[in-house]
This record gives sequence, C-alpha cells and structure tokens, in this order.
Amino acid sequence: MMFLWAFLVGGTICLIGQFLMDVVKLTPAHTMSSLVVTGAVLDGFGLYEPLVNFAGAGATVPITSFGNALVHGAMAEAEQHGIIGIITGIFEVTSAGISAAIVFGFITAVLFRPKG
Repeated sequence: MMFLWAFLVGGTICLIGQFLMDVVKLTPAHTMSSLVVTGAVLDGFGLYEPLVNFAGAGATVPITSFGNALVHGAMAEAEQHGIIGIITGIFEVTSAGISAAIVFGFITAVLFRPKG
C-alpha cells in the first residue's frame, strides 16, 4: 500500500507541474520555481512533513522536497544558532543536492555537446 500512496502523491505533484506548463503556459523554469516555493510554504506551515510521512518517496523525490529541505534546514538551525543559523541551515541540508547538480551538470557537458 505504501508504494501505491507514493506513486499517487508523486504522480499528483508531477501532474500539477505538467498542468502549469501545458495549460497555464509557464516556462519550465517558472514551473520548477513555483513547485520549490510551494514545498517551502507547505513546510513553513508544517504541512509537508506529514505528507512525507504518509507518501514517503512520493513526496521526497519531486522538486517540492527541495523547498521543504530549504525551509526545514533553516528553521532547525535558526532554533540553535539564531539568525545566522538560517543561512547556514539552508546550505547544510541542501549541499549534497546542489553539489550533485553541479558535478553531474559538468560531467554531462564534458561528455555531450551542449547546445547554446
């Protein structure tokens, strides 16, 4: 049953993203930014963590979880270190994802001929 919920929740998040691109005619960058901000707002109101507990990878794999991680890290570090913890918390939690994007982007650019 866990796999079904993960599939349905993750699929719904992807469906919303596709709807924003096809019907609302947002660019992929605007769609991605909207989904990251949505994840951040949901975590700010304490609604994303219950979704992660319910759907597992269906909520942690889509791009909305990046916004969740940004806010979650900032709030956790702000409790311990105050204002400066907001900045350090953002980078502490998301550094692996940002580093992976840079490394894999570089490898892809070296192996393939990028256009533009």
